[in-house]
Amino acid sequence: MSADLEKLAASIELLILDVDGVLTDGRLYFSANGDETKAFHVRDGYGIRKLLASGCQVAVISGRQSAAVTRRMNELGVEYVFQGCGDKQVTLHKLLKELSLSSDLCAFMGDDIPDLEVMNMVALPLCVADAHPLLSACAKWQSQGNGGQGAVREACDLIREARESKHQ
Repeated sequence: MSADLEKLAASIELLILDVDGVLTDGRLYFSANGDETKAFHVRDGYGIRKLLASGCQVAVISGRQSAAVTRRMNELGVEYVFQGCGDKQVTLHKLLKELSLSSDLCAFMGDDIPDLEVMNMVALPLCVADAHPLLSACAKWQSQGNGGQGAVREACDLIREARESKHQ
């Protein structure tokens, strides 16, 4: 990791995540009854818990609404979960105001065009390996793994390890 990336990652106090394509593989699963299910990678969950334990906040901002997301984020202790967001920028502004936090201390991980404007608002834009090319071009860091396959764990480890090295 470059010294500039490490310094930037060390300053992060809030990691914001998209859901579909980041915490999941981006596919939507529906039962015969029309119920939506999602698959989450256990390593992402471990990374989120470790990052929260290090004192860094984690939030979710998603364009879709899902009971599975509510349940999983509750299990992980993620307090700030915003779903059904038509305008992720507005939601991010509200969250930053609620936390009295500057966007200079935030990272956002996305995968597709609806995430691009929010990525441009934060200090550390991140994306998954299989992100849309426009996000790859905008990101200051890109995971090795695809969305839903441990990419969030990589981002959590990046930030946590940089924060820990800053305090040594």
